[in-house]
Amino acid sequence: MKVVCVGGGPASLYLAILLKLRDRHRHVTVHERNPAGATYGWGVTYWPDMLATLAAHDRPSARAIEEHSVKWGDGVAHVREATTVHHGDEGFAIGRHELLRILAERASSLGVDVQFDHAVPPGDPALDGDLIVAGDGSRSPLREQHAEHFGTRITSGNNRFIWLGTTQVFRSFTFAFVETDHGWLWCYAYGFDSRHSTFIVECAPHTWTGLGLDTMAGADALKLLESLFAAPLEGHPLIGRTDIDGPSQWEQFRTVTNRVWSYGNLVLLGDAAHTTHYSIGAGTTLAMQDAMALAQALQNAPLPAALGHYERVRKGELLRLQNAARHSAGWYENLTRYIEMEPHQMFALLGQRHSPLLPYIPPQLYYRVDRAVDRTQALRSLKRWLGPRIAQLLGS
Repeated sequence: MKVVCVGGGPASLYLAILLKLRDRHRHVTVHERNPAGATYGWGVTYWPDMLATLAAHDRPSARAIEEHSVKWGDGVAHVREATTVHHGDEGFAIGRHELLRILAERASSLGVDVQFDHAVPPGDPALDGDLIVAGDGSRSPLREQHAEHFGTRITSGNNRFIWLGTTQVFRSFTFAFVETDHGWLWCYAYGFDSRHSTFIVECAPHTWTGLGLDTMAGADALKLLESLFAAPLEGHPLIGRTDIDGPSQWEQFRTVTNRVWSYGNLVLLGDAAHTTHYSIGAGTTLAMQDAMALAQALQNAPLPAALGHYERVRKGELLRLQNAARHSAGWYENLTRYIEMEPHQMFALLGQRHSPLLPYIPPQLYYRVDRAVDRTQALRSLKRWLGPRIAQLLGS
């Protein structure tokens, strides 16, 4: 089988690794339009269970990823001048550049032909293979060529966000909520190596325009944001994108879904097939899980049946997280509903933002009931059982 992967992100590279591990005679090529080492995104997050899953599929790459990751175990929220801490489950982060380097080197060592600085648009002669994998992102040109067949649906969130970096190293997953004359801004920040952190800033549309961020030059916007988030940054600068696509831009998050994931020998992978809001920190994990499922399906069935099985499996596995991501994005779009609570209460409901019930119950009541439930094991079990069923009843 000859496999052509378009897009050199984590999903395509990990798929190439798994395909080669299963059959060294497969001819697998990965085409990445950017030069080697040119990427954006700063750091990506994942959780301990993902590390165990990676080790089960390919121990050498899992070991390298773990060695180059940083770990945290707490969440910290700054609300105005108050700070609250939640001691929670540990998580991991790794620089996106480092992750891609590890996966590309591992793929090449197995005999994958990884070609950088090589764009492959629809109709390109390079698209000659038994299986064509569209791992070319949420704006996938290969998918858009057949958008009607795929049943592509794209919806945009209301809030604006910008993905930045900083030399301030956050040892915990950190949130900061800052009030301005035009409304609230907030950040999500986490370290991903010994020298840098990801720093995502988000705000409502009226805050974005009221502060002039919609028209402000990039350097001026960074200076304004540095002043607004001076407390958590502690004098460290914010860093905009310097990749070949130009400076950082404010965006609205695009949620991508597709009715079907394959067309003939063309199959969608990762963000080309689906996106989930960044606030749940699962995008890279889900993309790599796509690769695991597709590689397994191709091992067990002929191509048409394998692609159908891959789609069914992944759609079923994604449903819960897609619902969680939608509720999470909605929590931030309705921040004013929660922001006047006591900081520790607001932070507790931040941790409950995936709940389908939260938008329908007064926040103070939800907080009191949730605290009571968590004190009783039987009620905790009932809560976990009820959650998915209530979400289904509400049409989530």
